[in-house]
Amino acid sequence: MNDKVEHLKGKTVVLGVTGGIAAYKACELVSRMKKAEAEVYVIMTKSACEFVQPMTLQTLSGHPVAVDTFSNPQYWEVEHIALAKKADLFIIAPATANIIAKLALGLGDDMLSTTMLASTSPLLIAPAMNTQMYQAPATQKNLAVLIQRGAYTVGPEGGMLACGDVGAGRMSEPQEILKSADAILSPRGDYAGLRILVTAGPTREAIDPVRFLTNKSSGKMGYAIAEALLARGAQVQLVSGPVSLVPPDGLEIVRIESTQDLYQAVMESAPDVDMLIQAAAPADFTPVAYTEQKIKKDADKGLSLQFKQTPDVAKAAGTHKKTHQVFIGFAAETGQDMDKVMKKLQEKNLDMICFNDVTQEGAGFGGDTNILNLISQADQIQLPLLSKRIAADRILDEALKLRKAKL
Repeated sequence: MNDKVEHLKGKTVVLGVTGGIAAYKACELVSRMKKAEAEVYVIMTKSACEFVQPMTLQTLSGHPVAVDTFSNPQYWEVEHIALAKKADLFIIAPATANIIAKLALGLGDDMLSTTMLASTSPLLIAPAMNTQMYQAPATQKNLAVLIQRGAYTVGPEGGMLACGDVGAGRMSEPQEILKSADAILSPRGDYAGLRILVTAGPTREAIDPVRFLTNKSSGKMGYAIAEALLARGAQVQLVSGPVSLVPPDGLEIVRIESTQDLYQAVMESAPDVDMLIQAAAPADFTPVAYTEQKIKKDADKGLSLQFKQTPDVAKAAGTHKKTHQVFIGFAAETGQDMDKVMKKLQEKNLDMICFNDVTQEGAGFGGDTNILNLISQADQIQLPLLSKRIAADRILDEALKLRKAKL
C-alpha cells in the first residue's frame, strides 16, 4: 500500500483535539503532518487537556496551543477568527459526540467551536467514542448533517475500545487520517482532459403501470464520484437511475429507468471514454411479461410473477474494453465472499472492483459513508469508514495509478 503523502507541504492545518482517550494520538498526527511539511496549529478543549498536556502539542507543532477563548492572544488579533482564516484544512481528531453535536447545532461556547463557526475551510472529522454513543440516533443524525454540509469523515474503526466494549468507535490511526487529509488537499486538475463515464443509482423493472422491481441504492456513491471527478478537471458523463439527488453542475447527465436503458447508455458511450466507473446497482431480474393494466388484487389469492435475467452491463462493457481504458466496478455483498469478488473482477474484465459488505455499520445503502475494499490484480486496499465524497477521491487516486500503468 502506498502511504506517500504529497499535498500537505506548505498547507496550514488547524487541528482540534477534544476530550477522549484517543487524544494521545493527536501527538503522532501532529508529528506526521510536520514531517509532511505542513504548518500546524492546535486548538484543545479543556477536557482534552485532561488527557494530553498543551505543552506537548505546542512543542510538536511549534506554535502556542489555543485553549481558552478569553486568554491573552499571542498577537493582537481575535485568535479564533485568525485561526479560522489561516486554515487550508480543519481536522478534529478525536471528535467526541459532544463536539459533533455542537457543530451540527452551530453552538460556539469554547475556542474550538467558535473557531469552527468562523471557518470556511474543508473539515475532516475523526470520530472517537463508545460504540453505543456512536450508534445513537442523535450522533448519527448530527454526523449526517455535517456530511450534508460538506464535511469529510474518516473512521471510526471497529475493535476493542478503552471502555472494554468491542465495536465501532475507535479513532482511525494517524496515518489513515493523514491520507484522508492528503486526498482533500490534492491538487485539482489531475484528471484534466480525461473523459469519464460514471453510472449511479438503482434501476427499475416495471411490472405494471404502477409497480416496479428495484433495490435500495441511493446513488450517493456514484454522485460523489462524479463530483470528485469534476473537481479534478475531468469531463464527466453521468448515467443515473431514478434518485432524489441533484447532480453537480458541469456534467452531462443521462437519466435511465431500466437495466436495459442502462445497458444501451453504457454500450453507446463506453467506447469513447478513458474510464468507466460503474457505481450503479442494476436489477438482476426483470419480469418476463409487462402487464399493460394494473394487476388487481384477488381476494384470498396471492400473485406469482415470472422473471428473467437482465443484461450484465459490466460484463458486456468489459468484453469490448480497449487496451488504454480503465474499467472499475462495484460489488455490494452481504458477507466477505472474496472468491466471488475476484471472480467478478476476472469475468467482467475489470481493472479494479470496489467491494463493500453492506451488512457492516456505515457501509449499507442510503448512507453518507462507506467501507470499501479496492481490489485489483496487483493489490488490495482496505479503506476505513469514510464519507462517500472522500472515498470517491481515494478510488480516483487508485484509478489514476491504473491508467498510468497502461500508458
